[in-house]
Amino acid sequence: MTESLQDADLPALIAELGIPGLFDVHTHFMAPQIMAKVWAYFDSAGPLLGREWPIRYRGTDEERVEHLRSIGVKKFSSLSYAHKPGIAGFMNDWARGFAERTPDTLWSATFYPEPEAATYVPQLIADGVEVFKAHIQVGDFAANDPLLDPVWGALAESGTPIVLHAGSGPAPGRHTGPHGVAETMSRHPDLILIIAHLGMPEFTEFLDLADKYASMRLDTTMAFVDFFEVPVPDGIGPRLRDLQDRILFGTDFPNIPYAYAHQVEVLQRLDLGDGWIRDVLWNNGAMLFDVTGSDSA
Repeated sequence: MTESLQDADLPALIAELGIPGLFDVHTHFMAPQIMAKVWAYFDSAGPLLGREWPIRYRGTDEERVEHLRSIGVKKFSSLSYAHKPGIAGFMNDWARGFAERTPDTLWSATFYPEPEAATYVPQLIADGVEVFKAHIQVGDFAANDPLLDPVWGALAESGTPIVLHAGSGPAPGRHTGPHGVAETMSRHPDLILIIAHLGMPEFTEFLDLADKYASMRLDTTMAFVDFFEVPVPDGIGPRLRDLQDRILFGTDFPNIPYAYAHQVEVLQRLDLGDGWIRDVLWNNGAMLFDVTGSDSA
């Protein structure tokens, strides 16, 4: 794996592009006991990963936040994802506290298909949560689970974005893929779904859905990185250019086995122009989440 761009190089690149910084919609900060279990799963190369996965960034929350700040990340999420019923409340309480003490994070929350979600999701929206995260592969549920219908309805009505891991990478699950998402979008066409990882490996199918639904976005998390040794699919460049205002930068920090800067580097390799890079790295996220400075580029 070749990593010619290093984290320390990012501030100079940001200055050269003329953007305020990086806007990363897909980073993870979780309660310590939850993060420890996540890291243990990665360390054991669990079956949902399909391979060895040495995590590059560890340390305390404070150390990881400081690293993001030091390399020019001005706004980032703190995504947790409930993997079973009954735990979303605990995760959301912790995330609320993290947002209160970390002003440059998006206040993030999660949910699971359970009857209580129809109550706690609207309440979190009313309280000011800025983004939700759900993980179809890890949670082993379908996007079109009937218990989620009131959740999707509340999110669509409020315009609150949701980062959804729906693609079948790095390993397929029982409900991964575009089918459940397509059905959900047909019922809630204004839902602001941010499809994580560009929907990989079902890039084409999720890009087709984004063409159909103007509210849908996709994030770049782990897409095209050398770690997976998957070539850039033929014809994807023009499609990403056509969706320039709806592609958001994401990384999966800290749970990545390569330098943070590598995610920027692989986007540069697409050679879609500085305007595209500016929009993806900052402008699109800043506009979606109404962050001051979005028009400074």
